[in-house]
Amino acid sequence: MKKMYNVGKIVNTQGIKGEVRVISKTDFPEERYKKGSILTLFQDGKKVIDLTVTSHRKHKNFDILSFENHPNINDVEKYRDGILKVGEEKLTELPENEYYLHQIVGLTVQDEENNTIGKISEVMSPGANDVWVIERPKKKDLLIPYIEEIVLKVDLENQLVTIHMMEGLDD
Repeated sequence: MKKMYNVGKIVNTQGIKGEVRVISKTDFPEERYKKGSILTLFQDGKKVIDLTVTSHRKHKNFDILSFENHPNINDVEKYRDGILKVGEEKLTELPENEYYLHQIVGLTVQDEENNTIGKISEVMSPGANDVWVIERPKKKDLLIPYIEEIVLKVDLENQLVTIHMMEGLDD
């Protein structure tokens, strides 16, 4: 089976005309939710149906979607709590030094002297730049900003990140 990636979660219906509220997990909502895009709905970890987007709009913090052949609330109510996914072939090429979350989480982190520090367990986006959470054995997690001065090299092929341990980073 091909790899599938989460782009959003249906959290509720919106109105009576078959629209759903989606909490988006994608950096590319215009691409993922454009008219004609096909999203695969999963519920309880199982593929349920492929849905073709017919409309998309933003409302507050939600993406509001409607799907082909789902003209009213009764057609989409059953999709609540479903996860919308796309296949690996739909992933967009990213610019240099930008990565998808699934590429970063799980990578081993080392310092400039090749000492293993830990593994990346999470990526947070609190503001100006992402923060990578490094899980360390028998120590508290290390939080590092994803900036050039700290993250020196990301080697996806060898599943390795090399960082510069600036003074104060490990406090």
